[in-house]
Order: sequence, then C-alpha cells, then structure tokens
Amino acid sequence: MSTLATAATAAEERSGQPLVEVSDLRVRFRGYAGREARALDGVSMSVGSGEIVAVVGESGCGKTTLARSILGLVRPSSGVVRFRGEELSYGARALRRYRREVQLVLQDPTGSLNPRHSVYEAVAEGPRVHRLKDESGRVARALSQAGLRPPERFALRYPHELSGGQRQRVVIAGALALDPRLIIADEPVSSLDASVRGEILSLLLQLRDELGVSLLVVTHDLGLAWNIADRIVVMYLGRVVEQGTTEEVLHRPKHPYTRALLSVVPEIDQREPVVLAGETPDPCRVPAGCRFHPRCPALASGAAAAAGVADDCVGTPLAVLPAAGGHSAACHLHP
Repeated sequence: MSTLATAATAAEERSGQPLVEVSDLRVRFRGYAGREARALDGVSMSVGSGEIVAVVGESGCGKTTLARSILGLVRPSSGVVRFRGEELSYGARALRRYRREVQLVLQDPTGSLNPRHSVYEAVAEGPRVHRLKDESGRVARALSQAGLRPPERFALRYPHELSGGQRQRVVIAGALALDPRLIIADEPVSSLDASVRGEILSLLLQLRDELGVSLLVVTHDLGLAWNIADRIVVMYLGRVVEQGTTEEVLHRPKHPYTRALLSVVPEIDQREPVVLAGETPDPCRVPAGCRFHPRCPALASGAAAAAGVADDCVGTPLAVLPAAGGHSAACHLHP
C-alpha cells in the first residue's frame, strides 16, 4: 500500500469513521411466477479501517448479494452504501475509481484465472485496465506480498503449472496490484485442501497487519470466522440477525440461529448439536414476525412461550439492526 493510503488508513482509525458502511440495504429480484424475491431485506453493517469482518450464514441467506452490492455490481432497490463517508455513485467513471480501492477475491482460483494467460498477465490485468504506471514493478511487488517469491520464478508460469494454493495467491496478488483499501473475499479457502487453508488465512492476516488493508470475508464456515475475524455478522434470509466481536458472538451467542451454526463447529467449545427443522424459506415468501420462527428451536421447545414472547415471534416484525453498536441480535427472546 502506498504511503498516502497508509496515512489515510491511520486518519480513519483515529476518526473512528468506518471504511465501508451499509445502511438499510434492500435488493429485490424478480422471482418465480413474477413474485418479488427479497435477497436483502434491510441490512446495516460496517467495516472499519484495518478490520476483518466475517459475514456468515447458510447458502441463500444473502451474503453474496451483500458483497456484490458493496462492490457496486448490484444496485440496491433502496438503502445506501458509503465508502469513506461518501455515498457510492453508480456512474461508470465513479465505479471505475471505486473498484480500484475495493477488490474481490473469488472462491475458485481455477475459474478466476484465464488458462491462456501467464501469472504475469493475470496480475497485470488490473493495472492495465486502470492505466497505472510501473506495471512490472506493481506485478513483482504484488506477487511478493502474496507469498510468491521470488516473483520472477512464477511470473511466466500458467495456472495449470501451479498448485491450488499458489493459484489462490495469484488471485490475491491481482487484487493487491491495485493497492486496494478493502478486499472482499468470497469463501477464500473453501476449494482448497485442509493443509493449505491455514496458509491462505495466515496470508490474509499478514496483509491486514502489514498493509493496513481491510477484509470482508464471506463464508458459511464459523470456524473460519473464528480463526480470522475481528467481528462477525450473522445473516439469515436477507437480514442480519446477530453481530458483534468474534469473542462475543462465539462465546455468548444471543440468536438461536447463531447457536445452531455454532453447535456443529469442531473448533468451538463442545456444544449439543442443534438440528434445524426444514429448509430456509423462499425469499419470495418471507415469514411474518421473526423470519427464523418456522425453524426456531426456542419456539419449538416452548422456551419462547415460557418467556412470554411466542406471539411476538410469530407476528411482530423485528427492527433492522444498526450498523454501529456492540453485540446485538434480532430476536424477541434475547433483544
């Protein structure tokens, strides 16, 4: 990262201003038979400078749509994305500038890399698109930062000549070549062998510590979040249902959905496994009241009725959790 970017990061940390802030974001898609699917149904969250935030949840919970919205790839139906305090603009030039500072790392490095392009060409693509000077220097520096040293040893190789971990490092180097402020990593280690996962997670932590880059990690794996994240945002059916520091969420979970996810994570203290009934509801038909109530163990076991909130769980909507603040949950039983 450049000296100017490092200074900006330090200034933001002193001011307490989030690097990225999402406020009441809503994204609608046309669903089956013309019905409207609520992919995001009121999401507020933030990522601070030099912070690692993990967004976790089952498939279909909206976490990838959230990442795409932050990147500007999906324009929200309502709500706001702010970067360094300024509302995201969707004009072509503004998005071009923005995407130099916010980069995406996908889960499948093999699919992300063109098999006909060498490692050098893959990493140089971003600097060429943005017409940046010193292309070769940027590529060499990015490869070194991603752990591919010496860079000249890898520059002329092709994806099929690399291991899965090395290919993921090339993808990360492609992002680093633009000196981004935020990297959004979508399931960054899900396609890698267990022996390589730890190396890539260590690399991401190293990039945060040495370059001051912020990370938004999208994953279904709370064990990964436990290993890397400063804060955790738990999503269910298009909305944030719990958020807080990693220690708070993992050791003192408030929401029954978070507890169910934690119950099957080997790295966490042994918990009684929680089996959720049924499947995630259709986003075209979001349940009334708490959207988790059809599958909620607390409601099924009678705990919600004993606390006098069963009727609220079924019929009373919950407010959108604020982006700022401490440990919070969207739950009638544990407000």
